[in-house]
Amino acid sequence: MTEESQQDQRATRRGVLLGVGLAGMGGVLSGCITAAVPYLANETGQAPGPQAPGPSASSGMADQAAGGAMGTLLGLVKDIPVGGGRVFMAEKVIVTQPASGVLRAFSAVCTHVGCICNKIANGTISCPCHGSEFKITDGAVITGPAPAPLAARTIAVSDGKILLR
Repeated sequence: MTEESQQDQRATRRGVLLGVGLAGMGGVLSGCITAAVPYLANETGQAPGPQAPGPSASSGMADQAAGGAMGTLLGLVKDIPVGGGRVFMAEKVIVTQPASGVLRAFSAVCTHVGCICNKIANGTISCPCHGSEFKITDGAVITGPAPAPLAARTIAVSDGKILLR
């Protein structure tokens, strides 16, 4: 082998090792990456503080319920299990019923990096991304890494229907 061909082989090995190292690093980093959402974002993905005016949060989805109450119809009280709850993905809202006849509503957006909490069981609301858990009674953090409780949402009940205000 000539000295020139040995240098070409070393360059190739060096390039392969560098490529493998970068690919491995990309795999490590991708394990914890979610969509970019500002820290402590609200349920619409906005960072705390003043915001530029934008489209209305209701997006024309308000429904007229029996008795004249206005809001976005989420579902029926009878469909919310006592000691549990239900996730309304389109509205990014969780409604819980910690005790019979007591309804609570929270943003489904986890306060860690903005993933959507998607499971309610054993008195907790769980985030699938990094394992944060929240109480169904008040949205308080049970298990981190979430730094803050889930934001409360306003609901009304009219004729057994749950309306998001």
